[in-house]
Amino acid sequence: MALTEDQVIEALRPVQDPELHRSIVDLGMVRSVQIALPDVQVAIDLTIAGCPLRAEINNSVVAAVQALDGVADVEVQFGVMTDEQREAIRRQLHGNPSATAGTTQAHGHAEGRAVPFADADSRTRVLLIASGKGGVGKSSVTTNLGVALAARGKSVAVVDADVWGFSIPGMLGIDQDPTIIDEMIVPPERHGVRCISMGFFVEENQPVIWRGPMLHKALEQFLTDVYWDDPEYLLIDLPPGTGDIALSISQFLPRGEVVVVTTPQPAAQRVAQRAAYMAHKVNLQVLGVIENMSWFTGDDGKRYELFGAGGGQKLAADLEVPLLGSIPLIPALREGADVGDPVALQTDTEAGRVFAALAEKLDVELAPRRRYRSELKIV
Repeated sequence: MALTEDQVIEALRPVQDPELHRSIVDLGMVRSVQIALPDVQVAIDLTIAGCPLRAEINNSVVAAVQALDGVADVEVQFGVMTDEQREAIRRQLHGNPSATAGTTQAHGHAEGRAVPFADADSRTRVLLIASGKGGVGKSSVTTNLGVALAARGKSVAVVDADVWGFSIPGMLGIDQDPTIIDEMIVPPERHGVRCISMGFFVEENQPVIWRGPMLHKALEQFLTDVYWDDPEYLLIDLPPGTGDIALSISQFLPRGEVVVVTTPQPAAQRVAQRAAYMAHKVNLQVLGVIENMSWFTGDDGKRYELFGAGGGQKLAADLEVPLLGSIPLIPALREGADVGDPVALQTDTEAGRVFAALAEKLDVELAPRRRYRSELKIV
């Protein structure tokens, strides 16, 4: 039988847009198919001009069509979608913002837009990574925990809400900007983690000098204008302290769970306690404590507690929550953060094993069915 256009279209259906994770057929990206066996020509409309993943799409299309009987050569021609086509994709994937507008900022509404992660039916588990002070490695914990969860096959998103000290894109090794499709922001992805950060929207080395309302608006956009595609985990890297951003997050994400990061020394533990107490005041659950920089293992095999000992355990006991894990101080952790190669990928390292265990504990031992038993009235 002669090869038909419908057969080619069906062969292309499993091919996904690498950013949107949807079939290029369902997204309307396949403009035309021309068959003159053994040659087939496929015209693809990219969502934006200069799409950074054009080569990946090309290779996937060629492989899918070449697998059909009688096809020897596949030529892919690229065009760009019209504004109307981009609007159709935005409506298909992200809906119409005005259709879900609310009237209040309470209960997970952001300036009239409903925050999807605040919905009781959302499958996304929101983890708020907090600390009382800077310098405890909160961002590296967020990055590596996200990578470790992704390594378990989970879909993971990260919001770098530390708008003054944004660093997570660099720690993940992301070197491309978000894609904008009809005002819908598509976050870049690396190591299985999607990320949005203020770092994508300001010039390198320029300070962010904003007051509370501007920060509130930026967070609104991060949570509502970004196409997150219903991830299983959303990790929020909060700035240190208990200021405007922490307050806004408590409004936007009332179902969020707080993970407090501290270091072993008593001074850090006392300051970290304030972040936990704030969480209680705004009715957020404190899930547990992570102690970072717990020890250094020397070439002699001995552990050296460079920053003291016991701060994480004491904080967890004071808060009546578990100590989720203690992360050692190793050169690979710092080096990986500098070059975008997170240590969580290196499961043969001491720190890599700790992050894998942390991800398993959060994903299995502290799974939602246990966290929300009171809400579900399970006795």
